Amino acid sequence: MLSFTKMNGAGNDFVMLDNRAGEFSLQGDRIASLCDRHRGVGADGLIAAEPSTDARAHLRMRYFNADGGEAEMCGNGARCFARFGARLLGLSDLIVFETLAGTLTANLDGDRVQLAMSTPRGMALGTSLSAAGETLSVHFLNTGVPHAVVFREELAATDVRQLGAALRYHPHFAPKGTNANFAAVLPDGSLELRTYERGVEDETLACGTGVVASALLHHLLHNAPSPIAVKVRGGDTLSVAFARGAETFEHVTLTGPADFVFEGTTEL
Repeated sequence: MLSFTKMNGAGNDFVMLDNRAGEFSLQGDRIASLCDRHRGVGADGLIAAEPSTDARAHLRMRYFNADGGEAEMCGNGARCFARFGARLLGLSDLIVFETLAGTLTANLDGDRVQLAMSTPRGMALGTSLSAAGETLSVHFLNTGVPHAVVFREELAATDVRQLGAALRYHPHFAPKGTNANFAAVLPDGSLELRTYERGVEDETLACGTGVVASALLHHLLHNAPSPIAVKVRGGDTLSVAFARGAETFEHVTLTGPADFVFEGTTEL
């Protein structure tokens, strides 16, 4: 029997495992089975807590998409991991943990977590790409994982599944592909965001790293000041704060909810 915890971060849901003893084999097919919404627990991804290889960190976070593939980072998942790891270790206000995207620090305040993000990289603005019969002005930023962002006047009529898949698999982003985000600027300067996630291969209710990428690009393109509020499809509003450095962004944080949903056991 496998014990697990189910968590939710702004609509992104995760199966959380305490794998510090290394008892669970993190094989792609087993992870995909657990994340299957019809025959498994059901989740956008699986997150495992392991001993850290970084002396500065309390734990190591391993993140796997619903298809079983390991990814570098997940912003909403990292916030959930912060609360999960803090509960495992009896911590109350701060936790440091290792990811493939770098070692991160999170501050805990009840059910909300402020996550200090890794330094964004790989920015590219205004690339013209043809996708699903449209010519799109696509902006790109890696905020731990790759994100393409398209700004549109409104999102209700946007076919996120079709356009998102076309961008996710576009030759321009080969061979690893990208996550695809569609953002609308609201009258108060905040954003509304919809995201097609690589590895989930569908639109999700939220994507933390996509929220960060879209907010930072919103600042660059429209001079939006920090912090920037971003409303995601699940209904929550996340906050992205940052400082603008000479060549890149500094002190980037993502703040939002991270909720425990239930605990259970399952047969593999």
